[in-house]
Amino acid sequence: MTTKQLLRSVLCMLVLCFGLTTLWAQNKTVSGTVKDEKGSPIQGASVAVKGTTRGTTTNATGSFTISVKPGTTTLVVSYVGYTSQEIDISSSATADVSLKPETGSLNDIIVIGYGTVRKKDLTGSVASVGAKDFNKGTFTAPDQLIQGKVAGVQVLNNSGQPGGATTVKIRGSSALTGTGSPLYVVDGIPLDGRSARPALNATGLGNSPAGNPLNFLNPADIASIDVLKDASGTAIYGSRGAYGVVLITTKKGTNGQPRLDLGASVGTSHIMKQIDILDAGEYRAALKSYNLDATNRDFGGDVNAMDAILRNATTQNYSLAVSGGNENGHYRLSTNLLDQQGIVKKTDFKKYSVGLNAGFKFLENKRLGLDFYVVASQYLENLAPITNDAGSTGSLIGQALQWNPTKPLRLANDSLNISGAIVNPLAMSEAYNDRSKVTSILGAISPYYKITNDLEYRMLYSINYSTGIRRSMINEFINLTDYTGKGAAYYGNNELITQQITHTLNYNKQISKNFSLNALLGIEYLKFVNKGATIKAFGPAGGFGNYGLDYTDYLQYSDPASRSITSFVDPKTALMSYFGRVVLNYRDRYVFTGTLREDGSTKFGADNKHGYFPSFAAAWNINREEFFKSNTITNLKLRGSWGKTGNQEFPSGSSLRKYSFTDNGGTAQVNNQNDSLKWQSDEQYNIGIDLGILKNRITITADYFHKKTTGLLFPTTPIFPAPPTSAVTWKNLDGQVINKGFEVNVNASVIEGKAFYWSVGANASFIKNMVSGLPAPIFTGNLSGQGVSGTQVEVIANGLPINAFWTRAYGGLDKATGQSIYPDGDVPSYQGNPNPRTLLGFSTTVGYKKLSFTANLNGALGKDVYNNTFNNVVNIGNLNKGLNVAKVFVESPVQEAFSNRVTSSARFIENGSYMKFANATLNYNLGNVANVFKNINFYVTGSNLFVITKFKGFDPEVNVDKNQNGVPSAGIEYTPYPTARTFTLGVNFSL
Repeated sequence: MTTKQLLRSVLCMLVLCFGLTTLWAQNKTVSGTVKDEKGSPIQGASVAVKGTTRGTTTNATGSFTISVKPGTTTLVVSYVGYTSQEIDISSSATADVSLKPETGSLNDIIVIGYGTVRKKDLTGSVASVGAKDFNKGTFTAPDQLIQGKVAGVQVLNNSGQPGGATTVKIRGSSALTGTGSPLYVVDGIPLDGRSARPALNATGLGNSPAGNPLNFLNPADIASIDVLKDASGTAIYGSRGAYGVVLITTKKGTNGQPRLDLGASVGTSHIMKQIDILDAGEYRAALKSYNLDATNRDFGGDVNAMDAILRNATTQNYSLAVSGGNENGHYRLSTNLLDQQGIVKKTDFKKYSVGLNAGFKFLENKRLGLDFYVVASQYLENLAPITNDAGSTGSLIGQALQWNPTKPLRLANDSLNISGAIVNPLAMSEAYNDRSKVTSILGAISPYYKITNDLEYRMLYSINYSTGIRRSMINEFINLTDYTGKGAAYYGNNELITQQITHTLNYNKQISKNFSLNALLGIEYLKFVNKGATIKAFGPAGGFGNYGLDYTDYLQYSDPASRSITSFVDPKTALMSYFGRVVLNYRDRYVFTGTLREDGSTKFGADNKHGYFPSFAAAWNINREEFFKSNTITNLKLRGSWGKTGNQEFPSGSSLRKYSFTDNGGTAQVNNQNDSLKWQSDEQYNIGIDLGILKNRITITADYFHKKTTGLLFPTTPIFPAPPTSAVTWKNLDGQVINKGFEVNVNASVIEGKAFYWSVGANASFIKNMVSGLPAPIFTGNLSGQGVSGTQVEVIANGLPINAFWTRAYGGLDKATGQSIYPDGDVPSYQGNPNPRTLLGFSTTVGYKKLSFTANLNGALGKDVYNNTFNNVVNIGNLNKGLNVAKVFVESPVQEAFSNRVTSSARFIENGSYMKFANATLNYNLGNVANVFKNINFYVTGSNLFVITKFKGFDPEVNVDKNQNGVPSAGIEYTPYPTARTFTLGVNFSL
């Protein structure tokens, strides 16, 4: 080799070495993991080079890899809801990070109507509950996830029936008609608020409780629920926002590799609390105590009829979700199967659902985007003959409570014991079949375009279609007068359709160092359709017969003379709206929000087609002021708001002259015209304070509110010479309902150790309700049962809380005669308040390494409940009739007379205050196994563990529908489907 060749070789080697060194320096790779405070991996956490836009996100295992340039020393790791961390990588190529929760971060994003705001820009009273803070357990609808979690919000389970409706009241009640429920909005789509399950009013058995309109949603798909409580938040929804607004946000895909999430659980349920009635031995002792002849009263047996119709029920719940995405789009596909048995035999709830939530960005600049969302579900129910207003024949629970405990339910040959007029509850259970099927599709497509970096146009089109089918039959062998030897069949079909088109312009700009602007303009059109049909038929003279078929499968075989067909379609209902909102922030100290909505509704009268709903709010971030110096107080904000909202929850066509078709081919007027009919108006002001202490480890939110409801909507009886007396006229009554009170919410991260942590949360609401200015009292609260049918025990009247108990005062039992003493005779007066004066909620989570325990409690104080069950189902008069009674009647120191009138009085108004241990969960986070199974969690959950109360019924958390002509009732118990205590074992993990 020549000298020249040698030099050339050495030079090439030097260049190669230099190049490799440079290449190595340019491609330094840093890898690591990001986990939460419990050691669970965080998917979608941002890992960025400090001071640059260069970054990546973590995958399903919390891992990341990032290439950095020479000289890079710091990475910034962040995730929503957690405190960001800066990691020094100057001397290391690995970084394992543990993020801590950031309690009450001022940069958290809060969902409000038609958009979002930073928490520090929030001026109204909004409560946000994330998935990690939801109630634990198996739920059929998402409203149960926040029970006891939000100050000022009362959530009542109307029935223990799986899939049964709930009553949700935000800051008290002001409804003279309708449900008084809030408006639910799912990912920007306002819901109809009604269930498509057809109603059933079986002759002699009454109306069955309603279904939950939110049943079509899968609670496992919910990411957060935001509750708008004051007019600053609800005015943007105008004539539909009077009772508050609940915004439900579903889970979406995040950046990273495709992720498969799976969950499975199995549970068992039994009755939480029984009503104390006599067993066979106690019953015989009571007969002797009252010197009653045992003939035809003591049948020699020993049975528990309630146990005979109840069971230990099982629940299975399976969910699967696939998600992923990148900078060009994201997706999440989820499925769910829920199979929940009821604790009453022949009752259950099965739901199948699938949902897709996706979004994509187009063009090189990513300014054009398309989001779409679809959820399809079908749920099937088997329902028991448990109704709201059964008469003396009773529904299933009442029949079981009354059944003589010495009378066998089956004879020696194992046939059902059916004799006389008393209904055997086991026979009723076997004779009754009631099945419903509700199919729903909610779909939305939303294209958008970022005109500039600060200005975005978005269109949203959605359609919500729901149809319900119900088939019911009552067998001809049951000993009920209307059905014996005939039987009956009911078939119903309902359809609900809601369509929405919304156009919005959102402008979000940091105009200067000290001034930012968030503005919204929108136009919206909503159209509602509600229609249905029902066939009701009794069997022919010889009955439907026994052909092994459901009676609804051969309705043509029924008696033509008893066959009836009804159908309905609501008049056109449409809503055209224009709305706008401005949020101004100056120096992060002073924030102003202004909102205005105009609604044009077909429901309103010709002279009041349009309504205007304004609101104004301001906030002062005091801790940002130069004069404020505190190392303890992290955040101090003072808020104030005023606004008006409306309510149009009344029947479609109420302002019009409306007719119905009669059975004989004619027509009848059912509604009179009222051109001046308008929305019910709610005017509300709110003063609040937000406080953060010790870097927001302790947060306190407190609000005082005052809500005045006027223009009260009510169907009035016509005055001659008006059209026929069967028609009604909807009017806006004079008068007002005031709800005012104080609410406070406290959250504290008590201990934040690496291994041990403990957090607590508590909320309390103090609410006062009063009615004034009404032209006349309005009565509601129908009682049911022999001796009280047609009696109302509640009144809406001046100077009293809404739905006040209005009945005779009770002065105990006369020692000599055993008769009830009524100090004021038959003159009724105010005897109690079904509206709680105080609502309470408490939750706590304590954990050590991979093990954690969470408990949630809720309660209500200062409320009364009318025990219609004790009044008319298990009263002392039953003993003389050979039926069972409640123990409290025979254990009384004064022996009550059988002839004592079984009528309404304050005797049956009980203290309904309670504190319920709603749910508790023990969770073990196993972590990752074999690089295949990620974030494995095992858990055991108990729901409705126990309730502390003086109430003698099944559950003081009760609201049986006892309305009078559509005027809602409150706080009446009448043989409801009992509450179940449930224990669930489950696992969830990712792949």
